[in-house]
Amino acid sequence: MNALSRVSRFTTLAAVLAVVAACLSGIKALSESPARTNTKYPQHILIIRHAEKTGDKADVHLSKQGKERAEVLDQLFAVSKARPHSFPRPDFIFAASHQKDSQRPLETVTLLARKLKLSINNEYNSKKPPASSTTKDKKKAAKKKRMQELRDEIFGSPKYFGKTILVAWRHSTIPELAKTLGASKVPAKWDDKVFDRVWQITYADDGKAIFRDLPQRLLPGDAEK
Repeated sequence: MNALSRVSRFTTLAAVLAVVAACLSGIKALSESPARTNTKYPQHILIIRHAEKTGDKADVHLSKQGKERAEVLDQLFAVSKARPHSFPRPDFIFAASHQKDSQRPLETVTLLARKLKLSINNEYNSKKPPASSTTKDKKKAAKKKRMQELRDEIFGSPKYFGKTILVAWRHSTIPELAKTLGASKVPAKWDDKVFDRVWQITYADDGKAIFRDLPQRLLPGDAEK
């Protein structure tokens, strides 16, 4: 083989290697690039029910198991053997406002907020507006911020766009809340005995919502799927 042939083969090999390196570099960059940030809607809304209650109607607080769930709620956002794909970490936390029979939504996320160094907005009421027609009742209901106002707050402020929002709510109106936030194919009811689910709503930039009902898998006995 003469010198010219050797140079030609070396040049061809170098060109091929350069193309392969460029392709690998592109694949690596693509795999490492972050997900596209939503510019018109939140990225995700995570809805959870408050943690377990005692069963005593006079007790407005969490049970022992409920407190245990609240203590480990931050594990939802950490990768582990039980959860190889963690939930997106919240940027904002909402909790249903206190009612005379329950302070549990706020209690459920208080420790989590402290760990994540976030404040909690608990201005919004989880109850449905009363069906009464008296002027007095209408004025009383109008003073309370409800899930429609929560929707308007989240969808109306750019500070939430592209962010993840966690909402701790009461089970009786969680399905209505999810629908109000644009989710479809939502279960008609949240079982009164269930405390270990996360309803995740993910938004496209056009507002289309993808709904998923997922397990928390935080405490022994929690559902696996």
